[in-house]
Parts: sequence; C-alpha cells; structure tokens
Amino acid sequence: MSAQKGKDLLLKIDKNTTGSFVTVAGMRSRRIAFNAEAVDVTDFESVGRWRELLAGSGVQRASINGSGIFKDGQSDTDIREIFFNSTIVPWQVIVPDFGTIEGLFQLTSLEYAGNHNGEVSYELAIESAGVLTFTVAP
Repeated sequence: MSAQKGKDLLLKIDKNTTGSFVTVAGMRSRRIAFNAEAVDVTDFESVGRWRELLAGSGVQRASINGSGIFKDGQSDTDIREIFFNSTIVPWQVIVPDFGTIEGLFQLTSLEYAGNHNGEVSYELAIESAGVLTFTVAP
C-alpha cells in the first residue's frame, strides 16, 4: 500500500440501523487500533521457562479515535444522542486502498474543547461491541 491522504480515511455511522451510513462530519484526525488479548498457557514443562501462548483464543477488539469540528447541527445531535443513550449502532471505517471495517460499536468517550478565539472541536472514541467484518478495497 502506497502513501495515502489522511483525509481519505473515513468514519461513518448508521444511527438508525437502516444500512445507510453517513460520514461523521468535520473529522480532522482518526485512528483505528486492533488488539487481541494473549492467553498464557505456560507451565512447569515449558522449555526454558519461555512463555507459551494459546493460538486462536483471547478477546479481540477494535478501538477508534477521532477528532475534528462539527460542520452541521445534525451530526452533532446524532453523536450526542448516541452517547447519552448508550446506543450500540453500526459504524464503518473506510481505509483507502485497504478496505472497509464494519460492525457494532459503542461510543465510549465524547469530549468538547474550544479556545477563546477559535472553533469548538470534539474528540470521540468508539469500541467494538461484536464481530467486525472486513471488505477488501476494489
């Protein structure tokens, strides 16, 4: 994969769970991380007392962080409602030349900030809440 523009990494939400995804407005930065917990099965017979891990086990998760500015009242309202209602809804992350990650996520953090002579910005974090699918980019 060659270098890509950061602005092309999109975070989308399906607030009404209808299959219609809308880009979260005004995102200036985004980050996705995949993690898998290791299951340690080391015992007294482990060669040289080296740690042994059990393949294919442990909890997998994805976390996504983003920040930016809200460009319209509707996207601000949608995000705020999802957070305060603790709703788990479908989200998509589109990574250019890589593919699309889609699944249920919960909005776990929502922060607002602003300088006296600047615009109000936000930061949000979502955590996976089920199985994720991955579709390879065409």
